Amino acid sequence: MMKWKIDCLAICFLIFVISESTFSQIRLPRLVSDSMILQREIKIKIWGWSNANEKVAVSFNNKKYHSTADANGNWSIVLPEMKAGGPYEMHIDASNHILLKNILIGDVWLCSGQSNMVHQMSLHSIRYANDIAKANYSEIRQFLVPSLSNLQKQQDDLPIGNWKSANPKDVLQFSAVAYFFAKTIYEKYHVPIGLINASVGGTPIEAWTSEEGLKEFPGIINTIEKNKDSVYVNSIIAKSSLNNSNEFLGKDKGLTEAVRWYDTSYIPKTWRRINIPGYWEDQGIKNLDGVVWYRREIDLPTSLNGVAAKVFLGRIVDADFLYVNGKLIGNTTYQYPQRRYKIPEGVLKPGKNIFVIRVINNSGKGGFVPDKPYSLITGDDTIDLKGYWQYKVGEVFLPEHHESDFSAQNQPTALYNAMIAPLTNFSIKGILWYQGEANANRADEYAKLQPELINDWRNKWKQGNIPFLYVQLPGFMDMNYLPLESQWAELREAQLKSLSVPNTGMAVAIDLGEWNDIHPDRKKEVGDRLALLAEKIAYGENIVCSGPIYQSSMIDNNKIIISFNNVGTGLIANDDEELSEFAIAGADKKFVWAHAKIEGDKVIVWGDEISNPMYVRYAWADDPVNPNLYNKEGLPASPFRTDK
Repeated sequence: MMKWKIDCLAICFLIFVISESTFSQIRLPRLVSDSMILQREIKIKIWGWSNANEKVAVSFNNKKYHSTADANGNWSIVLPEMKAGGPYEMHIDASNHILLKNILIGDVWLCSGQSNMVHQMSLHSIRYANDIAKANYSEIRQFLVPSLSNLQKQQDDLPIGNWKSANPKDVLQFSAVAYFFAKTIYEKYHVPIGLINASVGGTPIEAWTSEEGLKEFPGIINTIEKNKDSVYVNSIIAKSSLNNSNEFLGKDKGLTEAVRWYDTSYIPKTWRRINIPGYWEDQGIKNLDGVVWYRREIDLPTSLNGVAAKVFLGRIVDADFLYVNGKLIGNTTYQYPQRRYKIPEGVLKPGKNIFVIRVINNSGKGGFVPDKPYSLITGDDTIDLKGYWQYKVGEVFLPEHHESDFSAQNQPTALYNAMIAPLTNFSIKGILWYQGEANANRADEYAKLQPELINDWRNKWKQGNIPFLYVQLPGFMDMNYLPLESQWAELREAQLKSLSVPNTGMAVAIDLGEWNDIHPDRKKEVGDRLALLAEKIAYGENIVCSGPIYQSSMIDNNKIIISFNNVGTGLIANDDEELSEFAIAGADKKFVWAHAKIEGDKVIVWGDEISNPMYVRYAWADDPVNPNLYNKEGLPASPFRTDK
């Protein structure tokens, strides 16, 4: 009995020692890790957590620094300003020892926004195949912040994350815009470039702003306060889930019949003809939200027996599953990514091959987006998949299926709390921002929200007016050949207004969009234009970094004279044609197309039908047809209007 008591005491003591040792282990934030890039020429904060009142030592670049944790175990050390260089090691000592390797000193840029900042190089691997293959920049590194949200409070760290350098494998996960920006800056200044990529697709600007930054918006603050009540949020989520639980889900005939429609033994009956690409609502199917199956037999030559291949299926609204000869090849859950699937060896065969695509559409027009590649690629051979297929409806959704979900990531402060707050101790050079699509129907509010976000983040980083460089929305959606109102034009105007905030720059991208893709493929030009802004604003170069920006207008009889900033060495029509996309109106604001010509550094606008002009608009459309006003430096003019 005595021996049992002694053994028990020994075990308890051992557990106590282990737990105490574990508790007292010094811990660093995810950002402060191997291969990190620290900001040059500014004081650098290194921070972490330990036991209360524990002494901590940091050794770096042949110097040693000391700190003592507070009563909550928080500690920090400030390193002096340093020149670009490395690699270095960092030793952190307290009750345990941490060694960080391969640290560089250079310039760090926070890259944030929604999907066009998210979009990785992998999603643009066809256009930028050569850039990916040649990516060999050990001094360009990205820290990818995981997509997280928190409605209740600001977080002090991230659960995962590490620094990766730009090589052909890891660059695939780099933001394409941020990578090309970093590459341009690195090749010009030859200093290490760190990218902290904190971006999430489809998210509004208020989700990225702190509660303090939204204090001037009572309605938003009210939402924030409600969201702090987890019981309330859970009830909203439960209600949303109930509203969206379609009673027909899981009753897709193509998956419930004895022989599934993708199976090679399935014998198709009563299938109808339809064209790919195209939306089914434009081909005799009215207002159908649900599941539509597409089927086609493709004959292949003997030479293609068993070979690996690729399938390009453009874009599909909304989700899809591709089957080839009864095997699932790939699927995508939402409409925006381009479909590029690999068919492994052994699937294709000589002669008849059965291609089946299951398409799920939740609202609006469903089907295959026009003007995209649809083909089967095997080695040097390309087989066109456009043309007539057979279709059959597998399931029809009822209207109540479309009630909107509660999305935590779209709630105000949710992304700031989880993805930005943990970063604010980390010194940076500046901020790159590409967002606005999710706020396109609230332009007036956005004109106030973006300056608030800029000031909010500057307050949080406590580095003064750090450069804030952002992208104006490109052209998108259908082109109109008459002057009309446009929510996207209004949002671009709201973005333009943020140039009144000191130390900001806007990359105009009106010429880089695609009518049928909210994620245009030309990401390099966006990155390069942001780099031009950085060279001017962050690095002090005496260069032209922007296209013409509307400054003022003056009425002269039947003409209106427009003056611009950022004229550079002169205004031009970049296609050597007459200036286009100018509209003019009198007091009634009924706009008609106008004539426009360049005179010196001004544009003269007039209309044959308008004798007393009052207002001018330029490129005022979701997707203007041919906005051709540029400066001679090759940078496009921002869309604008004079009728405020």
